[in-house]
Amino acid sequence: MTRSEPFLIYGATGYTGRLLARMARERGLRPVLAGRNGPRLAALATELGLEYRVAHLESGLDEALGDMRAVLHAAGPFGATWRPMVDACVRTGCHYLDLSGEWASIEGVRQYDRAARERGVMLLPATGFDVVPSDCLALHVARRLPGARRLRLAVSGLDLFSRGSVKTMVEFAGQELRVRRGGELVGLAPGSLQRAFDFGAGLRPCIALSWADLSTAWYTTGIADIEVYYEANPLLRMNLAANQWLGGILGSPAGRAWLELFANNLPEGPAEAEREGRHGQVVAEVEDGAGRHARSRLRTPEAYTFTCVTSLAITERVLAGDLEPGFQTPARVYGPDFVLTLPGVTREDF
Repeated sequence: MTRSEPFLIYGATGYTGRLLARMARERGLRPVLAGRNGPRLAALATELGLEYRVAHLESGLDEALGDMRAVLHAAGPFGATWRPMVDACVRTGCHYLDLSGEWASIEGVRQYDRAARERGVMLLPATGFDVVPSDCLALHVARRLPGARRLRLAVSGLDLFSRGSVKTMVEFAGQELRVRRGGELVGLAPGSLQRAFDFGAGLRPCIALSWADLSTAWYTTGIADIEVYYEANPLLRMNLAANQWLGGILGSPAGRAWLELFANNLPEGPAEAEREGRHGQVVAEVEDGAGRHARSRLRTPEAYTFTCVTSLAITERVLAGDLEPGFQTPARVYGPDFVLTLPGVTREDF
């Protein structure tokens, strides 16, 4: 690979986009910064000594992508942004990577599988903390217990949020919980599934959420029943209570407008000092028809930092030609041990 080969970071002036741009520059990569805000792009590009391109999702994407081999799409909420970018990637022959943690947008990207294969384009959503660690861990435990029928994943350590992450949560206000049963996504009442998981310091209560792994883990492992949980910290319990009691109101146009206003007044994201020393944890357990189990857990650096590490590591592989055309998932392409090649990651079976 020529390490100076350019690739596009779209949404480069957002919180995670800026982290990506700085880390990419430190790694000796050559990102081209892109987005819709010309003055902010120019300021960041000048600071980092990088090229930039102004492009809106509604127009200008083909020109921005035309000479790029890959785009790392960091502009969320992805439910509103994935389609025009994927359309442009298929048209221009540019490989598509994104940071989505939303099952619905991932299912949408998968609809382009055939078109992408015909163009020789890889579509790989969810290249960050959502879902690289959990996807790799899911495939690891699935291989430990061939024939597993049920997969449960649990995540801990995500107690810092960017403004963009909160805006993504706003999109799902008032919606039911999703799980996978018999290979199909089905809806349940929010808060109706709770379970304890051991992240390494004893059992901790967790609540099921509609996480991206409901899609990615299904395509990676083929396990038909999937649930995804998050450690039940006070913020999650408060959000769950609000959704249970005020879900109809919060899901209305007026409720969403209020939540959007609330999100816009939040800090853009956690400072570096807040991220330092924090970790993410993932637990995966599978069960077969005879009641046998396999469990493993993974420890990673802090989620926003690790999102940049995983996404850029995958981008480097794509630029080197290590890819498969069509819709893909991280562990499906790069294997269950890919995450162990990244700094600060440990895995144990228990």
